[in-house]
Amino acid sequence: MTVLSSYQARADAHTSPVARRLLELMESKKTNLCASVDLTTTAEILALVDSLGPYICLLKTHVDVIEDFTYDGFVLPLLALAKKHNFMIFEDRKFADIGNTVKLQYKGGVYKIAQWADITNAHSVPGAGIIKGLKEAAQETTSEPRGLLMLAELSSKGSLAKGEYTTQTVDLARTDKEFVIGFIAQNDMGGRDEGFDWLIMTPGVGLDDKGDALGQQYRTVDEVFKTGTDLIIVGRGLFGKGRDPKVEGERYRSAGWAAYQKVLAQQ
Repeated sequence: MTVLSSYQARADAHTSPVARRLLELMESKKTNLCASVDLTTTAEILALVDSLGPYICLLKTHVDVIEDFTYDGFVLPLLALAKKHNFMIFEDRKFADIGNTVKLQYKGGVYKIAQWADITNAHSVPGAGIIKGLKEAAQETTSEPRGLLMLAELSSKGSLAKGEYTTQTVDLARTDKEFVIGFIAQNDMGGRDEGFDWLIMTPGVGLDDKGDALGQQYRTVDEVFKTGTDLIIVGRGLFGKGRDPKVEGERYRSAGWAAYQKVLAQQ
């Protein structure tokens, strides 16, 4: 098994303020559920987030698909909901360019992601410059701590993020112990013997469906915790096909917490 200690114990020892805050939040709310809200209008996203807020520790957004985005109309009320329900925000931007370009993308443009998202993520294809560029953008934008996830493995069928790519992604993560807080991955990425306590966030988790027509593949909550996840990322399972977000939010929260406790008890 890969869970070596409780969320609270890990929070007490963690070097990253972002990871520490998230682990403490997970422990206090008894949830490891990250909701992915890939909807396209401000009103429907905010209404859904208000329903799911009590059950989640983290909200994952794709801000560039919002058709009526404005900073004041979307970001400010989203931050108010995060405060109301006590969750953090993860903008799933998947940066994948050279350091100077991602620095501009992260701190500016229309979305100004570094101003409001606690966490974002990046591909490792451009090399170490992408981490440096994003970190500089965060430091130049806000005094609030920010965290970066590297994309080590994906849940889609035929993904090229495997093998040597995954290995080199982990090697890049070692270059920054504070800013890089973990991975989007399907498995544990190790590192504890070197003093790294990376958070593993796993998409492609479903309690009902096994996949979709566009190549997404789902594993159960128990399956992903057995291979090392810390947080489950769930999207359509919470609100698709006429599902009640409050019912499904509690269902996934409960399943995720039970799976975590089961693995923890087996240490």
